[in-house]
Amino acid sequence: MLIDEALTTTRAVRRGIDLRRPVTRGVIEQCLRIAVQAPTAANRQDWRFVGIDDPGLKHTIADYYRAASTAYLERAPNTADTESARFLAQHIDRMPVLLLPCVNGRHSPSEHPARTASRYGSLYPAVWSFMLAARSRGLATAFTTVHLAYEREVADLLGIPYEEVTQGCLVPVGYARRWFGPAPRRPVTEVTNWNRWRHG
Repeated sequence: MLIDEALTTTRAVRRGIDLRRPVTRGVIEQCLRIAVQAPTAANRQDWRFVGIDDPGLKHTIADYYRAASTAYLERAPNTADTESARFLAQHIDRMPVLLLPCVNGRHSPSEHPARTASRYGSLYPAVWSFMLAARSRGLATAFTTVHLAYEREVADLLGIPYEEVTQGCLVPVGYARRWFGPAPRRPVTEVTNWNRWRHG
């Protein structure tokens, strides 16, 4: 797959995942071997990943995920995006694998913004690389942070040391039932400024 094609067709897929087709640990680890080549701040390589394929654990995480998403979905307008989010909340325990990317260190709302940016800037490129590697293998993914309302509970469930490790997101993974083209996006000329901020 050409890099431009991968970059322009790797979408957040929630309803288009084959819930019956298993995903092996081997293919997840192939994608992670690519993911850990992503750059990190000061080359700390302080990301950590928890793959979750145990049905009981997925079920418990799904309970937290649904609880966290209920209030948001009740307030959100009824659009295709919210319907997709609702589907994910209803079926997240049926996703073949859930990947939980983490980063060493405990995020604190009081820490300096530069430190926060460095922490997540060290994790999210690896997550995106994982998603691109998954795309090239016929896997679909979605980047979600809904469960973080229950981060401590999920940490306790999985044995993650909460005071030492921050969870960054949750990525459902499964084989795609179909693929999409590029998403509709605002023109680059509407979102780009040169030398001065002129419009948002």
